[in-house]
Amino acid sequence: MARADLDKTPGDVAAMFDDVAEKYDLTNDVLALGQTRRWRRLVLEAVDPQPGERVLDLAAGTGTSSVPFSQAGATVVPTDFSLGMLRVGKKRQPFLPFVAGDGMHLPFRDGVFDAATISFGLRNIHDRMAGLREIRRVVKPGGRLVVCEFSHPTWAPFRTVYTEYLMKALPPIAEKTSSNPEAYVYLAESIRAWPDQAELARDMQECGWGRVQWRNVSGGIVALHRGWREE
Repeated sequence: MARADLDKTPGDVAAMFDDVAEKYDLTNDVLALGQTRRWRRLVLEAVDPQPGERVLDLAAGTGTSSVPFSQAGATVVPTDFSLGMLRVGKKRQPFLPFVAGDGMHLPFRDGVFDAATISFGLRNIHDRMAGLREIRRVVKPGGRLVVCEFSHPTWAPFRTVYTEYLMKALPPIAEKTSSNPEAYVYLAESIRAWPDQAELARDMQECGWGRVQWRNVSGGIVALHRGWREE
């Protein structure tokens, strides 16, 4: 796949996610070797939602990631730019208040959320810096952001194995479980092109998030970044 294929428009990416919505959660579980539930639990712990708090779950897809926040007593607002994902999510989780929204132009007032989280979706915002600033806009002063995203394995030999898995094993697996396996080739390329843990932390700081820290999960395959809006 040519690097130019990463230059998809936001509309192209939304349409891609529309195509994979029905089997999205299943395919992710298979490709992540069953780790997605653990990652969702760690995100929940990092956000630490309190009863009555208002949480933005951006790039929520079908809302699977939003359910734990609701169960914890928070008011969670699952938001996504893929209408196909939202339709599937509303059928599966009709109790959740799904909202259609672009990560660079969120349909919310300033400072309405106590916390925000985005899991495996910041890569798909056309301008991640604009997205990080826009999330900050809708979070209250003192509120926090948790970003869960694929990252760079910390052990060099494993990093090579992981890259080989992404580019050689992932597409054939996706072909058996997904309605649009080509979408997962794009996703594999976007993971390879993603900045490492330290660079993403610097991006968050540049966009106004303070006290940024990160935690490597699954050997750095995934990283959890957390920051606070301090003013």
